[in-house]
Amino acid sequence: MKPDEFDFIAKVLKERSGLIITPDKAYLLESRLTPVARRRGLKGVDDLMAGLRGASEELLREVTEAMTTNESFFFRDTKPFDQFKSLVLPLLLQNRAGRKSFRIWSAACSSGQEAYSLAMILKEEAARLAGWKIEIVGTDISIEMLEKAKAGLYSQFEVQRGLPIQLLVKYFKKTNEMWQIDPAIRAMVQYREFNLLHDLKILGQFDVVFCRNVLIYFDQATKTRVLENISKSMPDDGLLYLGGAETVLGISDRFHPVPDQRGIYALNK
Repeated sequence: MKPDEFDFIAKVLKERSGLIITPDKAYLLESRLTPVARRRGLKGVDDLMAGLRGASEELLREVTEAMTTNESFFFRDTKPFDQFKSLVLPLLLQNRAGRKSFRIWSAACSSGQEAYSLAMILKEEAARLAGWKIEIVGTDISIEMLEKAKAGLYSQFEVQRGLPIQLLVKYFKKTNEMWQIDPAIRAMVQYREFNLLHDLKILGQFDVVFCRNVLIYFDQATKTRVLENISKSMPDDGLLYLGGAETVLGISDRFHPVPDQRGIYALNK
């Protein structure tokens, strides 16, 4: 790939999604864009690159989605979900007792495993949540991933990654070679197309935000901007989850780490 072509696609990806691609990650362009080129009847990525300048919105979207589609799996890293069940949910039940409602946002939700993991936790706590209105909103830039999430269909490999066997048996049904999550669980999650670089006001306010393993793909300025926008979409006692390799320290003064709770951040009042 020619240097000017790499610079062009890197600029497009940053502007459209915030994703930073450096020359040492050029192999990702090759691996993720080759299928796009083939679908377009092109010989390879070089031909695709040659046609990107002045390309249609449809092609630019397809390229962006291919590069920003990241893996997800159920109950990823386990601890964040244990924290949600033992610490965050009791706080919500206490602090929202007056209105009996709360909203959770799974940002960059990919194929939906994080949002459905939260939904299953809440379903298991149904007795405590009787009479409560709870919304889980999953958003992603990729329409393809959102369609997969809405369908709730997962391969054997996908359900084996992190999903406890008792929850597989309880909430999934085998459909040919795939597993489909129960319609009642699917109904607990709303999926919407959304770009984290855009104005969050259209999504409303969230009591808990999961934005895990997302900031690692952004440069410093974009991380600061995204965290600033997230802070404006949360109440004073809202909580933010970041990935294990992510932090707000040195990036944003809007949040501080919750003591003794790795990966959870509270707003600075």
